[in-house]
Amino acid sequence: MNEGFADIGFAKLDLTRGLRTGMGETVYCAGKTKEQLAKILQAFQAEGVPVLGTRCSPEQAAFVRASGLPAEYDEPSATLALGADKQPRLPGLIAVCTGGTADLPVAEEAVRTAEFFGAAVSRHYDVGVAGIHRLFARLEEIRKADAVVAVAGMEGALPGVLAGLIEAPVIAVPTSVGYGASFHGLSALLTMINSCAEGVSVVNIDNGFGAAVQACRILRIKNRGTKNK
Repeated sequence: MNEGFADIGFAKLDLTRGLRTGMGETVYCAGKTKEQLAKILQAFQAEGVPVLGTRCSPEQAAFVRASGLPAEYDEPSATLALGADKQPRLPGLIAVCTGGTADLPVAEEAVRTAEFFGAAVSRHYDVGVAGIHRLFARLEEIRKADAVVAVAGMEGALPGVLAGLIEAPVIAVPTSVGYGASFHGLSALLTMINSCAEGVSVVNIDNGFGAAVQACRILRIKNRGTKNK
């Protein structure tokens, strides 16, 4: 270890991110060989640092588990969690909403990320504007949340509608779901960026992880304010 990171040759592992930011370490698994991923996770385990893997393939997860690491893999979200039980709990609630069922992989990445970092999550799926009565049926439950992650493809209207109806901040996640003119999520991204409803922040296309981290930070700051009163 040197200056808060561990150098294992092909990677320099941040061991103190949790101390600096309040959020633990995450490994982006895509693009790494299964051997590299296993060595990275073994190094974190040796240091007692919980770690979340995102965009993890079933083949990578199988190799990691076969190497003896007690990692928990969730295929729908493509996440791999090691040491989640060591994470502190976050007071408060995050609601994760989707426009449609096709948005679930991104939404589940958000859910699993938020849960790994200690947050409670409520799911509200397939409540898009094409049948807005479905959203109204869940609105009172969504209003209980301290932060809302709204995941939508196509035209990406759901976050703006939610932001006009609820008190909590809305974190918008455009997805690459839709026909040709949606441009693999660009149409939804532009809709969300240009929302006339206040209180909407936007992450990159398909970035459920980033939205969940933002929501968890909102919960951390909310709790810190409560402690200081």
